[in-house]
Amino acid sequence: MTAEGFLEGRRLQLARGVLLQCIMGGYPPSRFYGSDDGDLALVADPKQIHRLPWSQQPRALAICDADELTGESSRLSTRGQLKAVVARYAALGLAPVVATELEFFVFAPNPDPTQPFQPPLGLDGRREDGQSAFSISSNNGLRPFFSEVYECMAALGLPRDTFMHEMGVSQFEINLLHGDPLLLADQTFLFKHLLKEVALKHGLTVVCMAKPLAHTPGSSMHIHQSVVEAGSGRNVFSDESGEPTATFRHFIGGQQACLADFTALFAPNVNSYQRLCHPFASPNNACWSHDNRSAGLRIPASSPVARRVENRLPGADANPYLAIAASLAAGLYGIEHRLEPSAAIQGEFEVPDNLSLPCTLHAALERLKRSHLAKELFGTEFIEGYIASKTLELTSFFDEITPWERRVLAAQA
Repeated sequence: MTAEGFLEGRRLQLARGVLLQCIMGGYPPSRFYGSDDGDLALVADPKQIHRLPWSQQPRALAICDADELTGESSRLSTRGQLKAVVARYAALGLAPVVATELEFFVFAPNPDPTQPFQPPLGLDGRREDGQSAFSISSNNGLRPFFSEVYECMAALGLPRDTFMHEMGVSQFEINLLHGDPLLLADQTFLFKHLLKEVALKHGLTVVCMAKPLAHTPGSSMHIHQSVVEAGSGRNVFSDESGEPTATFRHFIGGQQACLADFTALFAPNVNSYQRLCHPFASPNNACWSHDNRSAGLRIPASSPVARRVENRLPGADANPYLAIAASLAAGLYGIEHRLEPSAAIQGEFEVPDNLSLPCTLHAALERLKRSHLAKELFGTEFIEGYIASKTLELTSFFDEITPWERRVLAAQA
């Protein structure tokens, strides 16, 4: 909308069904969002109005809450779902603290989607071949791109902790500083938007698919989680002597109890399961461990004040609001019901059946469909609408025949 209209306080409204729009552009039946498909109000968060530094024409972006016209938050809004989870912690005198690690690939333009992605040409005229993991080399020629990324992050007030080259070909990772869950979800969303916009200016393509390349590690969005007392800021995962508390155990127990039901919320696309079923440190299990990257729930080595639980299930393709909301809701469920986790695992291990997770989008949606817990924590309207939207996406995927099928199966008797 125009700057004048925004500053005058003109209300921006949006059809309710847009919150369930599929990634292909279609919609599930209207019964999932109200047969009238009435309007929602988009209410800008005054802390999240940003001048876009990469745009030559003056533009601004406002992150909004989707509210019913009666004033309450729409149950279809993932940002609203996260705010509701944080409020439930606050009612107990607690405040969750999170940080996200986002991995992504930087590729050359890919105008033909039937062809694999390729890394950009480097300064030496060659394409990266996978030998640059954790390297400080700059021969990939991406310094101008990353310099503008850093400048834009500073302009948007996005503090960064570390940036590194990850294991994949032209794959990178950023660690955002820990803080309030809603703030981190906003920052993760803004950073992904920033990456894609700046990449286009530099003739590049940024891809946040979970698994864009075969035989290559996928891209995750690990979520680091701790819980503090709302007043003192004391980490309730550690006691006065620095030992783990019962609350810490119960938080892990809740994560273990919920991860299988919530897998479709953490891994929302068909491609998500390419990452999970071909794991390069991308575990599809609900085991927990001290500093073991094969576990879905990892306790990083840290001081007692920084004791936290890392949820390694979400991919870079996950909705940050929904993934953080689902992970924190699982931990709170464990705290409220005093759930005890399984024994920690170390070294090589086999995943017990009760801690394995769905390995396809179809299986994950079926598990979510049967989950009374998901409907209790997020509401029947949201869960059924989400399933309806994702089922349309899965059906669209099955409407196409892949090159593998033509290549391998056509000659079979």
